[in-house]
Amino acid sequence: MAVSQFSARVLQPQKAESDFEAFVVVPKAVSDCLPRRGRTTADVSVAGYAFQVTLEPDGNLSHWLKLSSKDLVSGNLLMGEEYVFELSPATEEPEPSVPKDLADSIQSSAEALETWQSTTTIARVDWIHWVESARQAKTRAKRISDARSMLSEGKRRVCCFDNSGFYSKALKPPKVFAG
Repeated sequence: MAVSQFSARVLQPQKAESDFEAFVVVPKAVSDCLPRRGRTTADVSVAGYAFQVTLEPDGNLSHWLKLSSKDLVSGNLLMGEEYVFELSPATEEPEPSVPKDLADSIQSSAEALETWQSTTTIARVDWIHWVESARQAKTRAKRISDARSMLSEGKRRVCCFDNSGFYSKALKPPKVFAG
């Protein structure tokens, strides 16, 4: 896979996030070189620091990436500064971390667990993304229940979910802190 290079500013999210400190918007031309419009893993290098990250869809057929406090420190990256990033698709999609509430629900049904274990890594990424993209707790709970039901019925892919965010616009990068 080819390595794409682009310049981008390290941005601070408007609201504090629990799983990242900063983010970078990936140019559409770079996203066009990735294997999918939904969540996908990439190898990234910036300022001599290399790491792997799951890219998030931005709702405009492109992606954005999260930077943890560890990434900021290890890359010596400063908020608001522009850097040259190198990005390439991961050679193999890593197994996603399953949220505890989803894992517990799937494990409560032998049929759901059997289907889950027989799906592809990308299918599991999409199931997890569907659950995690719920904005309200009750929506998340319903999606977890629906996932268990669909998996119990042998459905290997989540239906009716646009993982690119293009149609629903529900998936997008955070708003930038303007302070």
